[in-house]
Amino acid sequence: MEKIIKAAVERGASDLHIKAGDVFRARIDGKLVPLTKQRLTPDQTRAIALKLIANEDDRGRIDRLKDFDCSWGVPGVGRFRVNVLRQRGSFMIVMRVIPFAVPTIDGLGLPEIFKKIAESDQGLVLVTGVTGSGKTSSVAAMLNHINQNQHRHIVTIENPIEYLHRDLHCSVTQREVGVDTESFAVGLQAALRQDPDVIVISEIKDTETLDTAIKAAEMGVLVISTLPTADVVSAVQRLHSMFPAEEREIGRLRLSEALKAVVAQRLVPKKDEKGRVVAVEVMVSTPQVRNTLQYADRLEDLDGIMAKGRDAHGSQTLEQSLDELVKADEISPETARAANRSTEPSPKKGKRNQG
Repeated sequence: MEKIIKAAVERGASDLHIKAGDVFRARIDGKLVPLTKQRLTPDQTRAIALKLIANEDDRGRIDRLKDFDCSWGVPGVGRFRVNVLRQRGSFMIVMRVIPFAVPTIDGLGLPEIFKKIAESDQGLVLVTGVTGSGKTSSVAAMLNHINQNQHRHIVTIENPIEYLHRDLHCSVTQREVGVDTESFAVGLQAALRQDPDVIVISEIKDTETLDTAIKAAEMGVLVISTLPTADVVSAVQRLHSMFPAEEREIGRLRLSEALKAVVAQRLVPKKDEKGRVVAVEVMVSTPQVRNTLQYADRLEDLDGIMAKGRDAHGSQTLEQSLDELVKADEISPETARAANRSTEPSPKKGKRNQG
C-alpha cells in the first residue's frame, strides 16, 4: 500500500481513492486516474482502514464506524487527511495529500494582497472555494507568512490537523477536534481564553461557530476560516443564511463590521496541461463594501465594487484574475471563458439567490 501511495505522491496526486471492489485511484491534475489493475476486496480495504486509524479506541470500533476523519503520515511518503466511510456496506477511504513543507503565498501563486490580509490586526478572513480548490493550502500559507514575520500567538482548531507549523517568530498552538478539544464550538470558545492573536477554524459550519468567530473578531482577534462556496457573493449569502430570522438584520450588521476580507479561489488547467494554476477573487473590506454587506438585496453590487477597487485596495473579480493568467500565457482563453462561465447564474434562474 505504501509503495502505491508513494508512487501517487511522486506523480503529483492531490487525493487517493481506495474502495472495496475497485482499483486504487488518484486525482492527478484534477483527473481521477487508476493506479493499479487488481481490485480490492472488502477485507483488504478494511485492513487498510485499520492501518490508517492510529487511535486504539477508534480501531476497536471500526465495524461501527460510518464516517470518520483522521490524519496519517509515514516518513518518506507524506502526511494525509483521511476520511473513512461506508458505501454499499463496505469501506471506502479518501486520502488528501498534505505536503510536509508548509506552503508560501508566493509559492502558491496567490496575489500580494494575501500578505496584507494576513498581517491584519483583527477581523474575520474567509477563504472560500469548492472542494479541492486549495483552501487549506492558502490558509496554511497565510499562517506561514504570519509565523515568519510577526510575533503573535496563533491557535488553530482543526479536524484533523493537516499542515504542521513549527514555532518560528510566533507561538503556534494546534488543536484537533476529538483529540485535543470536544468540538469546533468548544475549542473556539476556549481559544478566547488562551490569549490568542490569531485563531484559525477549519470551517464555519453552524450559527454558534459563526457567532463566536464574529465575537472574537470584535474582541480584536484575527480569525481565519474557510467556507465551501464557489465565489465571494455565495460566501456572504451562506453566512447571512446562518443567522436566525429574528437576528438576521443585526447579524448582517455585525458581519459587515467584522469581515476583513473574503477570497474565493479555484484551480484551472495550465495551458501546457502540466498541472493547474490558481485564479482568485478578492473582496477587501472598505466603507463601501461594509455598507453593501448590510443589505441582502445589494450583494450583487459586490462584483462591480471588487472590479473597481483593484488598484486602490487589491480586490479583484474572478474574471480579472483569469484575464491576468491569460495575459501571462499560463492558461488559454478557452479555459478562462469556461472557468468564468461556471460562476455565472443561469439565465432561467435569474440572479443569485439572495437568501
